[in-house]
Amino acid sequence: MSFLSPSLSLSDLLGKDYTDSLVAANGFFSLLPPGKARDLAEEKIDFYPLSLQEKADALLPDVGKRVIPPFENDLDGAPTDAFRKAMHKASAPVSGFGPYRIGEDGRLYFIGKSEHYHASLGHRFPGYRLIDNARALGIPNATHNNTRGYVTRLLEKRLIQSAAGLAWEDEEGFSRIVSSTREHVLNRVISLETGSLAVEAGVKMMLARFYRLDPTFPAPPYEGRIPVFFVMADREGGRGGNYHGTTVVTQTFRGLWPGLDRNLEEAGLYKVVPVAINDAEDFEKKLRLYNEKPFKTAGFLHEIVLMNYGAVRLEKDYLQRVYALCRETDTPTLVDEIQSCMWYDGFFLFRQYGLEPDFAVIGKGFPGGEYPASKILTTAPMDTLNQFGALVTNGQEELASLAYLVTMTFVRENGARIASLAASFREALEKVREAHPGVLLRVEGEGHLLGLHFSDVEKAADFAKKLNARAVDASAQLYKADCPPAVLLKPPVISSEKALSRLADLIAGLL
Repeated sequence: MSFLSPSLSLSDLLGKDYTDSLVAANGFFSLLPPGKARDLAEEKIDFYPLSLQEKADALLPDVGKRVIPPFENDLDGAPTDAFRKAMHKASAPVSGFGPYRIGEDGRLYFIGKSEHYHASLGHRFPGYRLIDNARALGIPNATHNNTRGYVTRLLEKRLIQSAAGLAWEDEEGFSRIVSSTREHVLNRVISLETGSLAVEAGVKMMLARFYRLDPTFPAPPYEGRIPVFFVMADREGGRGGNYHGTTVVTQTFRGLWPGLDRNLEEAGLYKVVPVAINDAEDFEKKLRLYNEKPFKTAGFLHEIVLMNYGAVRLEKDYLQRVYALCRETDTPTLVDEIQSCMWYDGFFLFRQYGLEPDFAVIGKGFPGGEYPASKILTTAPMDTLNQFGALVTNGQEELASLAYLVTMTFVRENGARIASLAASFREALEKVREAHPGVLLRVEGEGHLLGLHFSDVEKAADFAKKLNARAVDASAQLYKADCPPAVLLKPPVISSEKALSRLADLIAGLL
């Protein structure tokens, strides 16, 4: 079964009233030939034509082969030592199409991790041609927080509708949601550049219940209490199970900067408490403990699939139970969907889990690798920062917002198909596991986000090395001493049944 391919113009996606203004503006500037602006506004783009889907399948036998002459060069750039050590120049991209990349070594690679979890629609997705048309029409990418453009405002509306499970045509439902002042109703969007900054904005809003952002703010409700953040623990009870970005605060959440973290805790500024994976009793015990003075739980931050910890999946019953406990104790919840968003029917995995978080952080898959563009969705009660408390200068780019809308439109049309393909891929890998019980212990994750758990570190490392040698991107997660030895996969959602079946067969053959 092929993917559905919407055929839309900018007028279809953004509305004719808006594109009429674009055409008028182009008439004033006189930078396009007469009639060209209207043609660009009305040109219908076939998002993923069947001919290209068939072409992608036809290239599968060429994976691993040298399809162009190698690009020989001695340019290494000027990286830090850590980046230099991690670099694999041979597989660096020369070009790409669909689920493939051609490396500098001239070989064809299958992007089994969607580059790094952001090329949700692969490379050179035809639907993104609407961005080219938008640029040609002069839609400016550079805007400011005070002049958020129409495309960005439309995107905010679509995100809130989708987070609430509303149809995009439901104007009355959107008006009701966006005007709500109730708790746990996502109806605010802050646009940022990266997931790290988006999570940091959520942490700031949690801290605003303990500390004033500036002296003009009223006294916060928990002033004088020590804020306690709950994060996912690793298997040994440490902080290695969570990952929420690269700002200093969230790095302390996962055990980095131990000296700084110790000083912060001893000074009573904040405390970080890891909670056991899928253990509601452990969560409740710690929640009761840290809601007694001098402490107060500041928030619970979690992913649903721990892609930086072997793709371990948090169970639905567990999350629903701890969310209920958080409500009882006025503990805000933040679901970090930077890695999981856009790989599921309905865009958000938290909706499939029946969760109502106070913060939802999204990025990576939504703009499809076209732009760095992350968001945090939150509620009216958590809308506590002034504009300068969470903004970034470049957070409101119009073309980045258009990339979101293109990706959302395609996945909205193909949600059931994507879910079916993911289920079939998982089923195939489970059969592989059954055939190799002494080596492959389990298949973890959800949907396209998967972790193959091996019996020991050496086997995981060896398997990833062999899979990479076959020009399939996968990574062995071995840098955390107590992490399950895992090989991570996350193929693009445009990967066909034939592509996923071939990947499963390759994995079986290597095992």
